[in-house]
Amino acid sequence: MATSGVAYGSGRDDAGANEGIRSITPITTVYTYGQKVSAVAVEYGDVVNPRELDNSTFSVQDTLYNFRFNPIEDLPELTDRPVVRTYVNTTAATRADHRSVPGRYVIVELDPNQNAGWTVIVSKCPTFLCTVKVNPDLPTRVVQRRNVYGQPRYGAGRGPVLAKAAPGTSRRATGKAVNQLVDEFRYGSYLSGGMVLPYHYHLPKNYDPAKKYPLMLVLPGHGMGWDGDNLLVQVAADIPATAWLQPKWTGGNEDVIVLAPQNQRVGGPAEADLLVKMLDQFLTDFAVDRRRVYATTVSYGSQLAWNAFAKRPDLFAGGLVTGGFAVNAGQAAAIAAAEIPLWVTHGVHDHLLNISLARNTRTLLTDAYAARGKTPEQIGTLLHYTEYEDAAFSLPDYHAAYGPTYEDGAALRWLLGRSRPQA
Repeated sequence: MATSGVAYGSGRDDAGANEGIRSITPITTVYTYGQKVSAVAVEYGDVVNPRELDNSTFSVQDTLYNFRFNPIEDLPELTDRPVVRTYVNTTAATRADHRSVPGRYVIVELDPNQNAGWTVIVSKCPTFLCTVKVNPDLPTRVVQRRNVYGQPRYGAGRGPVLAKAAPGTSRRATGKAVNQLVDEFRYGSYLSGGMVLPYHYHLPKNYDPAKKYPLMLVLPGHGMGWDGDNLLVQVAADIPATAWLQPKWTGGNEDVIVLAPQNQRVGGPAEADLLVKMLDQFLTDFAVDRRRVYATTVSYGSQLAWNAFAKRPDLFAGGLVTGGFAVNAGQAAAIAAAEIPLWVTHGVHDHLLNISLARNTRTLLTDAYAARGKTPEQIGTLLHYTEYEDAAFSLPDYHAAYGPTYEDGAALRWLLGRSRPQA
């Protein structure tokens, strides 16, 4: 039996069971600050005996690199990943109940709170700001430290050895990563006036064209814009796209359609015009409740939102703007005239976009509403505003105001509760 390389050679032991590791597949999850390897699936040639497994059967190492804090040269630097669960499954996927079922895949779940195993890396630096992409060649490594056994033939004993312990052999992944939720997004693109707007969207599992679903438009930051090499990164790089698909984030079980375009970063008005045209087409093609179309933004995405709100206020039932740019007076007047409910959040010590931008937004919108005769109480129902001190961030990226915003969840629940008046 081979003891080096990415997989064991196949063979048969005296009991007739297939020997060797057949594949190693990383499984990823999008957490608050992006996607990371959350488990590995180790495949064997026969059904595995779960009674002979525990959290010491395997050890896993993964990268310390985090694109928010580390230079790309740190990518090969590995650290041990604490194993929190080990069980057997029929496929290379985790189970919500974390319990073993008869199968050939051992699922090794990793500590979700560890700052390691991130999958997003720097892609290109066309300006002084870089773009990012999902790493197609994950550095995750697995060591099988103890024998793995098959099911006993007659219901007793350990069963045949499927793969012998190899504590000195570290193995790389052999299969394409299984990206939970991210892999469910579909690709689309919209072309107008020589400009292309790539996007990904997610429909409910039991999507019914006869129903009407709320739509969440997710407008990403500058680094998640399209650079020719980084499709789908706007879904994987941080939580705002996938959060709306999970009750643990939204606080409810309502099905939501998520639409996540990638901006081209050619200027707010031109991009917003393209965005609105794409959105109009999407609303025609899919079963969207036109009274419940929302926008949520990260950083640069706020510029598109402000322009889109002002250009077509009839489209939007509400918005959530996190760590963004300031609205201008004309946009504020259009938003106030349409009474689009907004929640604006920002980090007090945002190192990229100063807190003054959010405070100016609050002032301009408040003044625009007051000019239309709204009382402070009425303004308070239409404009929510939150500043976050450093302690609110679970990772110290104080520009990423979506972190504490989404982890709190109040703004998400509030936004989904908004709707436009019946026409």
